[in-house]
Amino acid sequence: MRRKTKTRWGVHIALMLICFVMCIPALYALQSATLSAQQSAFTPPQLFPPGVSLLDNIAVLFSKLNFGQLIVNTTVVSLVIVIGKTSLALLAGLAFVYFRFVGKTVLFFAILFTLLMPTEIILLPLFNMMSQVGWGQNYPQLALTIPFLATATGAFLFRQHFQNIPRELAEAAQIDGATPLQFMASVLIPMSLNVIAAHALIQFISSWNQYLWAVLIIGSENDQVIQVGVRKAASLSTQVGSTTNYSVLMAAGIIASLPPLILFILLQKQFMSGFALTKDK
Repeated sequence: MRRKTKTRWGVHIALMLICFVMCIPALYALQSATLSAQQSAFTPPQLFPPGVSLLDNIAVLFSKLNFGQLIVNTTVVSLVIVIGKTSLALLAGLAFVYFRFVGKTVLFFAILFTLLMPTEIILLPLFNMMSQVGWGQNYPQLALTIPFLATATGAFLFRQHFQNIPRELAEAAQIDGATPLQFMASVLIPMSLNVIAAHALIQFISSWNQYLWAVLIIGSENDQVIQVGVRKAASLSTQVGSTTNYSVLMAAGIIASLPPLILFILLQKQFMSGFALTKDK
């Protein structure tokens, strides 16, 4: 019994040390964000105690880089993408599980094949397409959302989940005269809330962190997203004497990371349950 207790304590201590090591970059960023420009230039860096300039650094971001507007823009774009992707993924999962049509298997694997294609491959043709329709200049929100509403990951996730739901439910709904959309709304969605939450969280973080496409397609600074603002924070604080002002840059990174972090904390239980794709789920 004592050996088991010692082993358990040893495992816990090892896990705590591993977690601490993994948190070091975030802790260092938070520490740096509290420093002034001069303090952030010290060599070696000041690791303790924390500074008192965190609010000043945040004020610089919101006054000079318009971080408030960038956060609003990114939130709107991310929510539109999440709602659109989740809705289409639900419909795709419904079609692949409960409908019979020619080439269903081939089409499903063709969709999965798109997962092997990095986003960079489609950026140039997508940029040309958006430029031709004028969305980059006239409708920037459409350019940031419409091209990313489809998701192979979501189609696969909901297909696998719906396959674990007893077919008898679909047969009973059909006998009662329910349409496929009514069956999805009244049966599938209530039974898939954890999967929906997990999928929504993944897509929100992905859309929140988009940078390259926004830089390419959006010309107006007022229509940009938060990650572009973080990059501009580095340019804003390029020189303090002869060194980089990391305090403002780290503060920008922390501000940009807070919404996904808060959402993950709120949906952590649903996120973990959403990937338990087993019949005894």
